[in-house]
Amino acid sequence: MFTRIFGKPKQEESAVATLDKLNETLEMLEKKEKVLLKKASAEVEKAKEFTRAKNKRAAIQCLKRKRLYEQQVEQLGNFQLRIHDQMIMLEGAKATTETVDALRTGAAAMKAMQKATNIDDVDKTMDEINEQTEAMKQIQEALSTPIGAAADFDEDELEAELEELEGAELEEQLLQPATTAPTTSVPIPAGRQSVRPARQHNTAEDDELAALQAEMAL
Repeated sequence: MFTRIFGKPKQEESAVATLDKLNETLEMLEKKEKVLLKKASAEVEKAKEFTRAKNKRAAIQCLKRKRLYEQQVEQLGNFQLRIHDQMIMLEGAKATTETVDALRTGAAAMKAMQKATNIDDVDKTMDEINEQTEAMKQIQEALSTPIGAAADFDEDELEAELEELEGAELEEQLLQPATTAPTTSVPIPAGRQSVRPARQHNTAEDDELAALQAEMAL
């Protein structure tokens, strides 16, 4: 176990170091490729100059060197392609290893949690909770039970008395005289104004008659 734990950082460092080395090699090959391309271009320019000078043999030599440079460039391109392929494979393997390590860590944590949580302990805890809940329910029922003089009261008699009170209240409301909303003063033409003797106490019928006359005057 300790070998596995302490071996992971070394493996990661090795993978990182390998990727760094491949990157350095790739950069070196790209630089060489640029140099060879410049040399090939220079040989082409030389061949043009020799052609203008009617030096055919020298121009052909320049083209030969150009082709040699181009072959080296093609070879370097193949090398770069292989390095790219190797880097992709190495990065994929590194990601796979990290994924497996993460899954292994998660599985170990889950196993430890399962060991810490026993099904018997869970059942015991639930039984204790149910017992405490039942005991609390019994305590609340005992506290809500009436004692002393209140225990002798008959619930049916109390409900009947309450119904009588409700019936008396309803009857009293029905016997009360109906009240009307206060009427607003409506302007009446001067020719229709009539002077009525004021009464000290207006009944409900008088109020209704006054409201009707006011509506008819509109």
